[in-house]
Parts: sequence; structure tokens; C-alpha cells
Amino acid sequence: MVMAAALASGVSVVERVLESKDLERTLAILAAAGADIRRENPGTYRIRGVAGVPRGGNDAPLSCDVHESGTTCRLLTAVLAAGAGRFRIHGAPRMHERPLGELCEALETLGVSLAFEGRPGYPPLVLSTRGLAPAADGSPCRIGLGESSQYLSGLLLAAPLAQGPLTLEISGDKVVSWPYVGLTLQTLELFGVPFSVETRAPGTAAKAAWQSADWRGLSEVRPGGIRFRMQPADYRAGMYAAEGDWSGASYFLAAGAVGRAPVRVEGLNTTSLQGDRAMLDILRRMGAHVEAEAAAVTVFPSALHGIDVDMGACPDLVPTVAVLAAHAEGMTRVRNVAHLRIKESDRIAAPAGELARIGVRTREYPDGLEVYGAGRPPFPTCPASDETPRFSSHGDHRMAMSLALLELYGRRIELDDPACVSKSFPTFWDEWSRVRGQ
Repeated sequence: MVMAAALASGVSVVERVLESKDLERTLAILAAAGADIRRENPGTYRIRGVAGVPRGGNDAPLSCDVHESGTTCRLLTAVLAAGAGRFRIHGAPRMHERPLGELCEALETLGVSLAFEGRPGYPPLVLSTRGLAPAADGSPCRIGLGESSQYLSGLLLAAPLAQGPLTLEISGDKVVSWPYVGLTLQTLELFGVPFSVETRAPGTAAKAAWQSADWRGLSEVRPGGIRFRMQPADYRAGMYAAEGDWSGASYFLAAGAVGRAPVRVEGLNTTSLQGDRAMLDILRRMGAHVEAEAAAVTVFPSALHGIDVDMGACPDLVPTVAVLAAHAEGMTRVRNVAHLRIKESDRIAAPAGELARIGVRTREYPDGLEVYGAGRPPFPTCPASDETPRFSSHGDHRMAMSLALLELYGRRIELDDPACVSKSFPTFWDEWSRVRGQ
């Protein structure tokens, strides 16, 4: 939402923004590209946008340090490509191991020049642009989403700034994290950007008719079966408020199921398009007692059992579900998350390795893992009562927050890097202390 406000003409006020290191990186780059961004209060920002033209450097490229934020990197690489000038996209060492190739190939078809400083298809890179130039014959820009749906989200945010009408079509072999595309479309709609969505049966002839579709009704899509038709348009400045964050809430909802007391989380939109709202369904399938209201959810301590679950639409929940599965009876199988191996950590291997420290048996697959639940603690090889269990966060905020669930039975754990939660949830440990103390 702050990104859309920064692209608008005029002044917007965005409230209830979740503040984090990732947000700091995003705002810093947008400000360097010409947006005037002022923090009025915690979570409230007044933003004068760039009127559709992010400005880069001329001779020397504008430095765009995304640090460890993959979201910032993927979205802004596309958005800045719709601007004017030269931009250097770079970050922390782990970021330089995370691919951007499919997005970069799409941008090159739109006239953007890209120079990779190291491995082709990976940051750091310098993009030089005079704006996005759609094909004169109207042929679509195709983008694969096997690695991240944020490639498409970035292009959707950038498309209204293009020099002419632009059609975006999903290609490749698979689509991951589709709900996040829905959030992007919701943002475009909120900021007054027109678009249309068309579908056809995948595998049909290339000239098969496309049919208009209601994007809100699309829960699953396949490559070759959906496209987005965009027109040049202005983002509308105004007053906006961000939704409560289901990703951040997921750890506390899980705590209600495996802890000693119910946990109630307020400020959540239970009809949200956020993919991590799936935590409600996963908890229920595992046997948790969940009560959902219009703007709050309460989860009660419950006897859990293992499930087989496709998490391609909600991959950020996988570390948390892995720890939940350790508390459950029986085996839990997580599928369709091969792309988790290129996140801040390998989010398939990392949960498996940490659970092994307490004797929970796991099995890795290329696209997921199995966790053989031990039921409620004590776990098979818990340290002696006078020892503090030690775990590695793998430098990954989601690993650190999910591992916190292991200390809900009076045993504090020791993490090598608890501060890494600042990437997405700087106040996590303060909030967690309220749950841990129950």
C-alpha cells in the first residue's frame, strides 16, 4: 500500500502500517527515487508520490539496498524499471543468492537494459530504463511464477506506469503463492487503477477465446490460463489503512493451540485475501478449537493430529506448521513448497534440522517435508531440566518466531539470533512475553 501511495500524484496518508526492517528498506528506496515520505506517528505515513515516474541516477546509478528483503527486491525491481534512469539493486549476501531471472527476462522484453555484476539472473544488478515499452503488436509480456508470485505483483504495480497498454500472461510450469496476487489486485482497485482479468482453459489452442473473469473468485490458476490487461493510469492519492497482518498473527494463533491457555488475536479481517489466513483452516484440520469473529480470532489449547497439506498458497506458514506438527499425534506432510529453499533460509531443511535437536523425526522432499509428531512435550530428546535448549534461527525471522512455540511449557529456549525478527515484526518478543507468561 505504501508503494502504491509512493507512485501516486499528490499526497496520501497510510495508517496501520506494520513497521519493520523490510518496510524501512522499501521506504528508503522509494524516497531516494523521488517520493517525499514522512512518519507522522507509529504506523502512520504521509507520502507525496512520484507521479508515476521513479527517478534513478544518470551517470551513476541510484543505490537501492534491499538488504534481506526479498519482497522489496522483487517488487521494486519491476516498479523502478517503469521509471527513468539507472538503478543498482543490491542487498545482503543471502539476497545475492536468491534468483530474479524470470522477472529480469520479462523486463528485457519491455525494453529495460539489465547488467548483472555477478551471476546472471541474480542481484546485484544495474537496470537502465526509459520506462516500460510494451510490444507494438500488442503481444503479451509473459512471466513465470514457479519461484515467486511477487514477480507478477511487481509487474502489475508497474504496468499502469507503462508507455502504452500492457498485457501480462502467466507462463511456465506452476504458480506459487497465488493469494498474494489477489492482494496486489485489491491494492490496484483501491488506488483507482483499472484492469481486467481474462481466463481460458489451460492447454487449449493458442487462439482460443479468452473470457472475462472475476478475479475475486479465482482461488487457483494455471500457467497459460490467465492474463491481465492493463492500461496507462494514475494511482489515486488518498487516505488508506492497511489490514491486520495474518502472517504476524499466525505464531500467536498457533500458540493458542499448543500452549496452556487460549490466545485471542484482534484486528484481523477474517475475510481477508491474505494467503496466511489459511492458518485458520490448517489449525482446524489439525483438530484445534478455533472461534472466529468479524475482526478477531481465538484459538484454544487442543489435542492435535497430523494432516497432509498443500501449502503452495501459504508458504510463509511452513516453519510454524512444522513446529505445530511436532506437537501433534501422527505424521504431517507438507507439499508443493519447493521454492522455500531459496528464501532467507532453506525453509524445508531448517525446520527439519531444528526439530531434530529435540528428537522429532522428519523427512525432507524436494517440495516439502514430513514431520512425525511426538505429541505434547516433553519431546524425545529434550535437554535436562537444568539446561536451556539452544536453537538456530538460520538468520531467518520466520524460523525464529516459529521456534518460539517450543517454549510454551515453561522451558525458555535460546536462539542464536533473536533480533532477526526485526525484519518483519520488531516487537515480536514484547508481544510474545504476554503469551509465554500465561
